[in-house]
Amino acid sequence: MHKFRTRLPLILLALLVVITMFIWYVLFNEDRQGMLQVAFLNVGQGDSTFIDSPAGHQMLIDAGRDNTVLQRLSNVMPFYDRTIDVVLATHPDQDHIAGLVSVLSRYKVAYVIMTEATASTATFQALVRAVEKSGATLIHPRRGMVIDLGGGVGFRILFPDRSMAGITDTNLTSIVGKVEYGSDSFLLTGDSPIAIEQYELFLDPDVLSSDVLKAGHHGSRTSSAPEFVAAVQPAFAVISAGKDNSYGHPHKEVTDIFNKFGAKILRTDTEGTIVFKTDGTNLSFILKK
Repeated sequence: MHKFRTRLPLILLALLVVITMFIWYVLFNEDRQGMLQVAFLNVGQGDSTFIDSPAGHQMLIDAGRDNTVLQRLSNVMPFYDRTIDVVLATHPDQDHIAGLVSVLSRYKVAYVIMTEATASTATFQALVRAVEKSGATLIHPRRGMVIDLGGGVGFRILFPDRSMAGITDTNLTSIVGKVEYGSDSFLLTGDSPIAIEQYELFLDPDVLSSDVLKAGHHGSRTSSAPEFVAAVQPAFAVISAGKDNSYGHPHKEVTDIFNKFGAKILRTDTEGTIVFKTDGTNLSFILKK
C-alpha cells in the first residue's frame, strides 16, 4: 500500500501525459487545414469512395461486397471517429451495398441516400433493414440536389432525374454525382452504362468536366464511351476493381480510351486505396496499400 501511495503521483502524471497527447492527437486530426480528401477505397471487386470535407463532414459512397470496407475506413478515418454524416448507395448491386450493412451497424449515420430501385437479393433486404434500424433519414435523390458537406464542398446529383422504381436493370439506376471544391472536382458514376452517359451528355454536357473520373462499372467496356470521356476531360481516371477478377476488368478498350485522352490511370487492384487531397486549387494523391 505504501509503495502504491508513493507511485500514485507518477501514475497520475503519466495518465495526464497520455490524456494530453490524446487531446492534441484529436485536435491535429480534426484540423483539416482547408483540405478536402476523396479516397477511393480498395475493397476488391466493388466500389467504395470516402469523402472528408474541410469542415469535417464525411460521406461514404458504396461499400463493396463484404466487410473489407471497415478495415479500409480505419486507414482514412481517426480510430475514435464513429460517425459518418451521409451514406449513399449508388444502386442495389451486392458489390456496392453489401458492406453498407456493417457500416450502418458500426457507425452513427445521419442520412442515407438511395434511389427507389430495389433488388430481390438477401443483401438488399438486409440493407433495407439496416437503414431502418439505424434511424438515419432516408433521401431519394433527384438531379439538381446538392449535398452541402461544409467548407465549400458540395456533392451535386446529376442523375437520376426521376423515380427509379420498377427498373429491372439496376445499372441504369446508378446515381451519378459530382464532388466540387474550388476549381477541383470528381465525377462519380457508379455502374452507369453508356446509355446513361449519353443521357448525361444530352442533359448536362457543360457540367461533366472534372479533374478525376471514377470509371463506370469498374472499367468495363459497357461504360466510358469516348465521347463521354472527351466531355469529362479527366486528368485522372480511377478504376475500382478486384485483383485478377473474373470479369477481366478493366477492359483494354477502356484503358486505351483513357490513354488516348491523356488521363493518368489509377487502379485499386494494382495500387490499393487511392487518396486525393486538394485545397480547392492544388490536387495531389497518395497510395495506401
